[in-house]
Amino acid sequence: MAVAVALLQNLGKVDRTADEIFDEHLTNFNRQHTCATRLQKEFSNYIRCVRAVQNASKSLMDAITEVYESQWTGSEVLYGQAKTIDTQYQQFSYKLADQVLKQLDTYALQFPEMKVSEITAPRTECTSSLYVLWSLQKKIDKRGRKLVDYDSQRHSFQSLQANAAKRKDDIKVTRGRDQLEEAKSTYEVLNSELHDELPALYDSRILFLVTNLQTLFACEQQFHSETSKVYADLEAIVDKLATESQRGSYTLKKINANSNPSSPQQSPVKANLSIVNNVTNGSANANGRE
Repeated sequence: MAVAVALLQNLGKVDRTADEIFDEHLTNFNRQHTCATRLQKEFSNYIRCVRAVQNASKSLMDAITEVYESQWTGSEVLYGQAKTIDTQYQQFSYKLADQVLKQLDTYALQFPEMKVSEITAPRTECTSSLYVLWSLQKKIDKRGRKLVDYDSQRHSFQSLQANAAKRKDDIKVTRGRDQLEEAKSTYEVLNSELHDELPALYDSRILFLVTNLQTLFACEQQFHSETSKVYADLEAIVDKLATESQRGSYTLKKINANSNPSSPQQSPVKANLSIVNNVTNGSANANGRE
């Protein structure tokens, strides 16, 4: 009977009990779910990108430390600061995952429908909110079923009353009235509870978002503040290298092979060829005399 009434309601053949306030609460609940899911998705992607930048930064700093020669000014400091940058990136990505994403995951998992088998962990602080929201989602579903039962009993009772052959004190009418009252009571209890619980959940989004964003922005501020100091030190080292280079501190000195200015300078290659030629000519003359 209930299935048939639900079908007729969907087709617009029979009326259904309307609750515009509950419909608004349910709309807010679904909107909250959508926002939480998107925030979770985008933040997960953000952390993946931070880790990708961390790897790119480490590769770049490895290349810089390789080309920065050890005899140049501030080389040891530069090598150390390159490691510091990688450590700061590691700490930053860890904090984002542990202090922001983990809480966001828990928050987002509250909204989709979950089977009982999906929540098997003990009721610790981490899982208690999942049980609360799981029961809330199940209560919404149950409220929907009880509403169909209530409407079904209401239409059934109306049919009994409309039957002229039945008197109002008929047993079927009395039984139908009792069933209607029971269905109505069950529906109204669930509906009343959800009228309290759904707005409370919707209002909780503000405190959660404030706490989550405060943690995120604090991590960002600390990371960028610390890395900016490191890059300022690296810039100062390179500036000093530029100054010393302009003064000729790292210019290679030319060394003459022959200090006698009157004799032309001979390259090592030509000198070696002359020695070889002299030895060869000497051997040929000696053979000719023999």
